[in-house]
Amino acid sequence: METRFQRLLLSGLLITACSAALAQTDAQDETQSVLDKIVTPDMERRHIEEDQLDTEDFELGAYYGFMSIEDFGSSWGWGARAAYHITEDFFLEGNYGKHTAGESTLEIGGGLPALTDAQREYTYYDLNLGYNLFPGEVYISDSLAFNSTFYIVAGAGNTTFAETEYFTYSFGAGYKVYFTDYLNFNIDLRDHVFERELLGFNKKWVNNLSANMGINFFF
Repeated sequence: METRFQRLLLSGLLITACSAALAQTDAQDETQSVLDKIVTPDMERRHIEEDQLDTEDFELGAYYGFMSIEDFGSSWGWGARAAYHITEDFFLEGNYGKHTAGESTLEIGGGLPALTDAQREYTYYDLNLGYNLFPGEVYISDSLAFNSTFYIVAGAGNTTFAETEYFTYSFGAGYKVYFTDYLNFNIDLRDHVFERELLGFNKKWVNNLSANMGINFFF
């Protein structure tokens, strides 16, 4: 009798424990379901594919603008540019440009010999190190934006003016907008500095400022 009673008692305890465990599990599931409805946002996840940008490092371009040739007024001219992008931030840049100088104030006043047409040709080339200072984006509308960067450059080269060559320092800054991964548009300001002695002017350092706009291609 005692053995049968013990077995019945043990069976009852097991049934009670299982019922309590099942009840606890149902309560946890119900609580989790309520929390999911409260915490989980009702939103659909979008799958976004990033544009695959080209990895070309070389850049070729042409530009047009004007230069203020000190003592000889302003002159429109053209130029060509080639660049190699060392990293995303640093690049090497080579430029070649050509302008035609006007008459100086001393020539207009009379008494001084005028420069010939050949002597009025102002050509230069330089090699600069550039740094992309502020890369970012320019927004045309809510749905249209282009990558852009503000950059600075500095370097040296050579200027030929009045059939004389001058070692020249160059530095400046510009802004570039990338229309595609291979085409961009830029505007920049440059200063070409060298020591000059010409047409009765005392020997002095001159600053020849230029402003240009150009189109460039990556390849």
